[in-house]
Amino acid sequence: MKLGKVEFCHFLQILALFLCLSGMNQAEFSRSRSKPYFQSGRTRTKRSWVWNQFFVLEEYMGTDPLYVGKLHSDVDKGDGSIKYILSGEGASSIFIIDENTGDIHATKRLDREEQAYYTLRAQALDRLTNKPVEPESEFVIKIQDINDNEPKFLDGPYTAGVPEMSPVGTSVVQVTATDADDPTYGNSARVVYSILQGQPYFSVEPKTGVIKTALPNMDREAKDQYLLVIQAKDMVGQNGGLSGTTSVTVTLTDVNDNPPRFPRRSYQYNVPESLPVSSVVARIKAADADVGPNAEMEYKIVDGDGLGVFKISVDKDTQEGIITIQKELDFEAKTSYTLRIEAANMHVDPRFLSLGPFSDMTTVKIIVEDVDEPPVFTSRLYTMVVSEAAKVGTIIGTVAAHDPDASNSPVRYSIDRNTDLERYFNIDANSGVITTAKSLDRETNAVHNITVLAMESQNPAQIGRGYVAITILDINDNAPEFAMEYETTVCENAQPGQVIQKISAIDKDDPPNGHQFYFSLTAEAANNHNFTLQDNKDNTATVLTRRNGFRRQEQSVFYLPIFIVDSGSPSLSSTNTLTIRVCDCDADGIAQTCNAEAYILPAGLSTGALIAILACVLTLLVLVLLIVTMRRRKKEPLIFDEERDIRENIVRYDDEGGGEEDTEAFDMAALRNLNIMRDTKTRRDVTPEIQFLSRPTFKSIPDNVIFREFIWERLKEADVDPCAPPYDSLQTYAFEGNGSVAESLSSLDSISSNSDQNYDYLSDWGPRFKRLADMYGTGPDCLYS
Repeated sequence: MKLGKVEFCHFLQILALFLCLSGMNQAEFSRSRSKPYFQSGRTRTKRSWVWNQFFVLEEYMGTDPLYVGKLHSDVDKGDGSIKYILSGEGASSIFIIDENTGDIHATKRLDREEQAYYTLRAQALDRLTNKPVEPESEFVIKIQDINDNEPKFLDGPYTAGVPEMSPVGTSVVQVTATDADDPTYGNSARVVYSILQGQPYFSVEPKTGVIKTALPNMDREAKDQYLLVIQAKDMVGQNGGLSGTTSVTVTLTDVNDNPPRFPRRSYQYNVPESLPVSSVVARIKAADADVGPNAEMEYKIVDGDGLGVFKISVDKDTQEGIITIQKELDFEAKTSYTLRIEAANMHVDPRFLSLGPFSDMTTVKIIVEDVDEPPVFTSRLYTMVVSEAAKVGTIIGTVAAHDPDASNSPVRYSIDRNTDLERYFNIDANSGVITTAKSLDRETNAVHNITVLAMESQNPAQIGRGYVAITILDINDNAPEFAMEYETTVCENAQPGQVIQKISAIDKDDPPNGHQFYFSLTAEAANNHNFTLQDNKDNTATVLTRRNGFRRQEQSVFYLPIFIVDSGSPSLSSTNTLTIRVCDCDADGIAQTCNAEAYILPAGLSTGALIAILACVLTLLVLVLLIVTMRRRKKEPLIFDEERDIRENIVRYDDEGGGEEDTEAFDMAALRNLNIMRDTKTRRDVTPEIQFLSRPTFKSIPDNVIFREFIWERLKEADVDPCAPPYDSLQTYAFEGNGSVAESLSSLDSISSNSDQNYDYLSDWGPRFKRLADMYGTGPDCLYS
């Protein structure tokens, strides 16, 4: 029977696997090219160290150690005199050797993916001498692969994109699976790819893993995302092979394959006529199923009667067409507008032009709604002029406004007083005639800007505003005057004809041809011998001296009246006085001092020195006054003489005094010192007979004792009073004494007929007591006789 190439290869693989399992796959190998081995005491011999190349199958699952191979030396006669030793990678831990037979076994499960081969060293020793009988030699144990690893997609899961409407076979993405098995041995690492999910839209190449489109005209607008499952299987996809899977998310990217289309063929919007300019009237949008740049479009008005009134622009975010007003709407002028609007894609793909034009048209009708509008003035700004000499009530001009609505309501006028606070003007409410209400002054305000209000009679809330600029025309109503306050000086040594001042004038008026002033001296000053005036014919004049030898001690100030006339019609004039001071000047004519008092002061004495002298004089005067005052105080006695104390005498009889608080009639020193006893003194204006009328009991007790006893009694009462406050307080008492020297003067006793008291002595007291003597006396000059 003849075998094909594939069958022959399979036969060789099965044979090799059988030899490995039976231990018959060792190939003897003689190291004939190795260096000769010299043994002491012996002659050079041919090397006879024999071993095999070893293979061991990975993932052995048996319970007994796995036989790997056998080491053998020709020196070994089988009598047990030779001992084998194994060293290197995995010796004793993974691989063990029978020191008598040289058999090698693996004690653990091996994984080729962890380590593909192990390098070990073997040595044969004489058991008795423990000396090598063969040189140490190195050999390799190779781990033979089995298919124990499935393919893995290390970069998965995948995401990819492909343009919609792509042709069949368009590459989307390539997936790659790796197999950890040995790619050089068998088919364990040979992977093939297949698609488990995603058909019939996509396909995958079995060997390369490239995913491609499998259907034409895939539409993103119908479905924009697909989930694919890709499988990778080793053993070239044969039965028994291992497999792994991954997912691939494929997104269809947009292309401009959809033209814009308006949802409606016509639109209608109502807008009020009062809508301000630049306001948005409407928003329209053409539908486009595409996204991003493919959906960007532009709008334009291609036809209609509103081309100059409206405009359309695009909103970059929403791709809407925004219709705005360019001019004010007027319902009375036009009630509706019609617009033809086109929407077109900005980025067109030539591949899809066959689908139709990438633009669309629609009609937009705009209805203007009537709004009650405020009155409108015939002019936005009225300019008027009036003379400042105009009388109150003079007509300046007229404003006019009308109601723009169809009703044409009557209009009433008024002035916005916020623009005419001084109320210079009035306006007729019906006719709009503006008149003056006050006298005007151009120099105060040359232009008045006022606002006129126009209100509908039927709806006063509708107010229109007009603006009026009133210019005040000038008249010559201000006399000229000095341009400034001049400080003019003349030197004592001035010569005749010397210029001492140049003057000019100002006028608040504003003549059309400019100012022209004329200067001259008044009639009283025209013939003075000191100064003269020269008109320079250029609105200035020059003041000159007419003599020399000015002296301050004779006259320090001159007053020169100057007459100024303007060129107005009629002309106005004024007299302005120029003050000229006489000064002492240096050699250059610069004034040094202009005070006339300077001559009184000593020559060469400065102002600072004079101030110092005056300060010294004042200081000396103050010292003298202090010394005199101190001496007077030393001469005055500290205790007043009681005979000279005027407080003991009665000066006036008609003085009612100040009550108990009046201390003018008391000796305060005696009240403060109650131990001082006052001497009883007779009054100078009382006759000696009066002394016999007084009671001796009162004379025997001094006044200070009475006051002292009274005060001590009241003090004791306050000390023992439980209701008194617990702090020091002011105690005030009204104490008049125990009696009077004159006893009672009551008229109740004096008019009694039985009274034996004689008051005739009152006549001897003088004129001051004449009234009492007439009342109580018994003489013939009695008051009632």
